[in-house]
Amino acid sequence: MTGRLKTPTGRYGGRTAEERQAERRRRFLDAALGLFGGTPGFRGTTVAALSQAAGLSTRQFYEEFRGLEDVLAALHLQVNDWAEEAVLDALASAEGLPLAERAAVLFRAYARGVTRDPRRIRITFVEIIGVSPRLEEQRLARRARWIGLIRAEADAAVARGEAAPRDYRLAATAFIGSVNGLLHDWSAGWVDATLDEVVDELVRLLLGMLRPEGWRPTAG
Repeated sequence: MTGRLKTPTGRYGGRTAEERQAERRRRFLDAALGLFGGTPGFRGTTVAALSQAAGLSTRQFYEEFRGLEDVLAALHLQVNDWAEEAVLDALASAEGLPLAERAAVLFRAYARGVTRDPRRIRITFVEIIGVSPRLEEQRLARRARWIGLIRAEADAAVARGEAAPRDYRLAATAFIGSVNGLLHDWSAGWVDATLDEVVDELVRLLLGMLRPEGWRPTAG
């Protein structure tokens, strides 16, 4: 099967075809969050099982998706979008704060957005890994967006005289790996700390990256 089946058009039950399609898609994604992010996981889920969990038919599934990989791809993007929205909202509220406080706001929003539901963190850090070259490309593309956000924050801090001037490309890449690894390990119960302690450690790591030993801020 190379594409989705055609969906009906027109109104039914007071809703447009587009509204009905969006509702079906939401139900499939909600069901996938439970199955992919819990038991049995992406690799143990079938189209029939997902359709049953969504309260829909397999015919309706193929009207929305070509296969389960499409569902995982959409769900991975959704989970990342939720976290990104939380971070951008938090950063807007932190405008004008000193670097350390702004960094704390950023990572507290990201950490809470990612870890508030264990199923989200499993989708982001576990289920997406090794599925296909296409999903690996998507995973790295979304990771690159987070790296870009860190670099933008670092460059803005440099412009304000709050951070040492340099190219933060490699440092931001390494730092995002640390963030994701620590949050995954914390959510899995491998790190004996509160989420606030995890965030505080991430802030210390970021400040150490932005303010190397011997450098002094120039901002007033």
